[in-house]
Amino acid sequence: MITHETHQGTSPIILGFPHTGTDVPPAIWDRLNDNGRLLADTDWHIHDLYDGLIDGVTTVRATFHRYVIDANRDPSGTSLYPGQNTTGLVPETDFDGLSIWKEGAAPNEADITERLRDFHAPYHAALAGEIERVKAIHGVAILYDCHSIRSHIPFLFNGKLPDFNIGTDMGKTCDHAIEQAVVAATASATGYDSILNGRFKGGWTTRHYGRPETGVHAIQMELAQSTHLATEKPPFAYDTAKADRLRVHLKDILERIAEIAPSLKQQA
Repeated sequence: MITHETHQGTSPIILGFPHTGTDVPPAIWDRLNDNGRLLADTDWHIHDLYDGLIDGVTTVRATFHRYVIDANRDPSGTSLYPGQNTTGLVPETDFDGLSIWKEGAAPNEADITERLRDFHAPYHAALAGEIERVKAIHGVAILYDCHSIRSHIPFLFNGKLPDFNIGTDMGKTCDHAIEQAVVAATASATGYDSILNGRFKGGWTTRHYGRPETGVHAIQMELAQSTHLATEKPPFAYDTAKADRLRVHLKDILERIAEIAPSLKQQA
């Protein structure tokens, strides 16, 4: 089974897509219950949303679903948000706290070890390889990790999620100039709201790779799915009109980051 798709570009920016994949091996699919088989927690259409926004960008996309194993979780199983509801390395529930596995079929430690080896590790090997390749070209690499989530999920957060959720682990994972450029771009996006390091502060990918002092910067963008989906329920259809309005602002974000990259090289 192919675990990831990589497109090598010449830009200093790398787009990561850990949660857009919907592939589930038959043996794992057979263990999911009807709720799990909805694959509701997919980052629906996000790789299409970003497609073609900026020339020469590198992309690394996981093709497997997060219910197989979550490519944006610490391989040790350590929680990203201690004390808060979240889903784990291999989720036992969906984002509503409902079981996704048939009774007695939830993954055990051996399953998790196997999936780390066969899915999680190959995706991150590809991502790490592209970060090193891009850094060798430019002296700097900027990982922009692309995500989305339903705008209303009481199990995870109260009320409506902002449209743009920027995560830098409280400024630790990227240069301040990158953070502020993204904040400025989202603040100027008329008709949208945004927040920096709110409920989502950057997942394991952002926190693991973001080492500004080494020339590797990482930032996560969690989009509310109401910004680009016709509905946040099945069939999770892509709304072209909504998406086209949003893509203007996503392009602006990426262009602003690209403009900053040469100055970061001098600091690395």
